Amino acid sequence: MEFNLEKCKSSGNKGKGVRSDCFVTMELSSSNGLDIEIISKVKALYGDSINELIIKILNYFGVENAKVMIEDSGAVDNVIAARLEAVIKLLIDTDKSFLFDLLKENNYQTAKDKNRFSRLYLPGNSPSLMLNAGIHKPDGIILDLEDAVAVDKKYEARFLVRNALRSLDFYGAELMVRINQIPAGLDDLDFIIPHNINLILVPKCEEAEQILILNSKIDEIKKKYKVEGNLWLMPIIESAKGVINAYQIATSAENIVAMAIGLEDYTADLGTRRTNEATESFFARSVVVNACRAAGIQPIDSVFSDVGDMEGLKENVIKSKALGFDGMGCIHPRQIRVIHEYFAPDINEIEKAKKIVKAFEEATAKGLGVVSLGTKMIDPPVVKRAQKTIDLAVNMGKLSKEWRNEE
Repeated sequence: MEFNLEKCKSSGNKGKGVRSDCFVTMELSSSNGLDIEIISKVKALYGDSINELIIKILNYFGVENAKVMIEDSGAVDNVIAARLEAVIKLLIDTDKSFLFDLLKENNYQTAKDKNRFSRLYLPGNSPSLMLNAGIHKPDGIILDLEDAVAVDKKYEARFLVRNALRSLDFYGAELMVRINQIPAGLDDLDFIIPHNINLILVPKCEEAEQILILNSKIDEIKKKYKVEGNLWLMPIIESAKGVINAYQIATSAENIVAMAIGLEDYTADLGTRRTNEATESFFARSVVVNACRAAGIQPIDSVFSDVGDMEGLKENVIKSKALGFDGMGCIHPRQIRVIHEYFAPDINEIEKAKKIVKAFEEATAKGLGVVSLGTKMIDPPVVKRAQKTIDLAVNMGKLSKEWRNEE
């Protein structure tokens, strides 16, 4: 099949190493109906169903005359549909969207204070990485529309992310999307807000005004699509200016539940190199932690970029937790286990928390207004932190729910 390069449009990925994806090329014509060519190793098995899906989508958008070629590398229906719709909307002016039914397994809300030890980044234009991401059990899955997507692929990635949110089972992970930097990221919102999203990451956030602009647009879209429930925000601090304004950003909106730091961009902004010792980012990380604690939200650390260095990751998590962070990003599933293990309460923390909670309960039962452990007075915030440690230990299987009865 030959195309007029000036009149055709394309979307997707092809070539060596590409899997679970396809490359769609389409050109409108004035007559001769629909001319569809499918190139696929599994054409004998799935060619008819792929052809039926293509015709269904073309009919939905009112396309009667066109040449379409799909070079398939094992793409599932939601990927084929995303690639084809992106091409169609580059060729015709339409407000229609071809939407799969919302998967009920992903239709859940998340709590403001839920555990966010790990959040797994997945490039928004790479469907093969999305398909089974939930089985690795990260606390959150980030479909990334920003740095992980090439500039010329950002438009089509929106369709892929939208369809993934609607039709892939993420096994209970908090569903997150990192949009593009404000104001460009505002154009991403229609593709995610009506489609099973729990949290939006706001990259390169430097001022509270960016959050206000974002929330104004979110409210407009939620009203338009009648979206109910919470939609949380996690600003990412990635510059010196963002660090200086961290507290103002953290307190700029009620739906901010966490704030992260991105050290690759931050160290680049400083004009220095990121190191494992992290002395160059100590100030910034401390500022972010303190801003978050003062605002009552979760501080989240940056990713550890060497996916082969598990010992280095372990040391990084231990340092991160010691600084006061509640979690960090990860760029490979193998990092999740280490992050969970070392952000979770250790035996010493659990034993100390048990003593504090037990002392508080005994003092309360006796009607005492003062709680003490040995010679030390225990303030309410200390008791609250201890109870949170107990809850985490129970939830992660490190402590029995019946621990009081087992002592």
